[in-house]
Amino acid sequence: MRPMPALIDLLQEGAPVRGHAPWPRRRVTRDVWSFTAERLDDGDWTLLDFWASREAVHMALFEDASGGIAVLSLDCTDRVFPSVAKSFPPASRLERAIHDLYGFEPADAPDRRAWLDHGQWPVKSPLGAALPAIPTPATDYRFLAAEGDSLHRIPVGPVHAGIIEPGHFRFAASGETVVRLEARLGYAHKGIEGLMRGAELLHAGRLAGRISGDSTVAYAFAFARAVEAALDIEIPPRAVWLRALMAELERIANHLGDIGAICNDAAFALMHAHCGILREEVLRAAAACFGHRLMMDCVVPAGVAVDLDAEGRTRLDDLVREIRKRFPELIELYDNTASLQDRTTGAGTLTADYVRRFGCGGYVGRASGHSFDARRRPGYPPYDALRFEVPTRETGDVNARIWIRIEEVRESLSLVEQILEALPDGRIRKEINAPAGSVKEGAALVEGFRGDIFAWVQLAADGTIESCRMRDPSWFQWPLLEAAIDGNIVADFPLCNKSFNCSYSGHDL
Repeated sequence: MRPMPALIDLLQEGAPVRGHAPWPRRRVTRDVWSFTAERLDDGDWTLLDFWASREAVHMALFEDASGGIAVLSLDCTDRVFPSVAKSFPPASRLERAIHDLYGFEPADAPDRRAWLDHGQWPVKSPLGAALPAIPTPATDYRFLAAEGDSLHRIPVGPVHAGIIEPGHFRFAASGETVVRLEARLGYAHKGIEGLMRGAELLHAGRLAGRISGDSTVAYAFAFARAVEAALDIEIPPRAVWLRALMAELERIANHLGDIGAICNDAAFALMHAHCGILREEVLRAAAACFGHRLMMDCVVPAGVAVDLDAEGRTRLDDLVREIRKRFPELIELYDNTASLQDRTTGAGTLTADYVRRFGCGGYVGRASGHSFDARRRPGYPPYDALRFEVPTRETGDVNARIWIRIEEVRESLSLVEQILEALPDGRIRKEINAPAGSVKEGAALVEGFRGDIFAWVQLAADGTIESCRMRDPSWFQWPLLEAAIDGNIVADFPLCNKSFNCSYSGHDL
């Protein structure tokens, strides 16, 4: 096997695609595609995403040594491509989704089960050939076998006791100890990629912001930056800083909600109540400042849709002071409650090796020592002008994932203060002039509260969406929940699950 080249050297083996920004895209041969798949497990490259468009499959790669990003594409005119999952198992679910949506066949794939298609769609491969389908029972899904004496199986979901999204979990247990967990998702699939095709940019941006409602700012942010890269648009400085302000408010609100909810799953409702109050304060401040509790439709291509006035600025100053006053008491309560620590410490441990192989980011990755944060690397404005730390822990358990959230709340409060202090005056949005005569492509990587969100857009000559891909952090986190629960008791699954808090909707698209 030939030695591992640097990413820049690998790119020399492909034909450049013009009009792709800000990172290069290369069309490669099947040999280069297969070689890349075989070497992903070495760890020099991280798979940022793996997806398809009408005539090709694509891999986005991040190189840790250089911080470089590139997209490799393989034309699939014969509807077949070499399996990536055959050499790199973390790509399996992405590969299965490609087959379901586009009908491309991964040659020698180790797992050919459908992923998003539960046998109830009226057509097969709706984004590809769109052939008539014969409905099959959704219960025909073959879960992986678990071997051992005295094992029993416990099906959970897709309908759950709380008001949450649908997902099915199949446990194999020996007594109370989990031997294997396998998730089945796809119940929240809503055809976002199909809805994006032919959409005007503003409408497509609204769709992007509805992929996962708790990350509406982050998704709209990523989509907007991808469009702006494709069109070579530099947005007004005030809009740059307002986007970061909204993103940090979204991060604070979600982390506060998660801290309380994890404690609630450990039967400590007091933390849930107090964190819920603080989260509500953030949401009310967001509504007062930007017109929507979740700040939906506030980030748009070429800028932001709403400005921050003097009254809103005062409201946010007051919010930061209030959280700084009350949050330390909750941290002390968490840290000094022995019964709570007994539930969270050592539960749901995820090893650093799994995190590295899957390129898992966000609080899940950082709790297991992986310090990747898209705000730092590859980075984007205005974070290059802001001071903040990326907290990490090494133990990888529920307790570590709580502490990452706690420390990120502190960092985000500091970021809000810095943004308000440095917020420039000026316009908040530019006009978009639709391109004419050529296809343009753009990509972006934005840090949401769960982790990095990858966006890729291909714009038709009339300026509408030809193809769009939005990858949620949960694609690389859901499989690791199955690894983290191994050896824990069944009763700890809700606690471990909430400490991951993966998105069903963002994953299922």
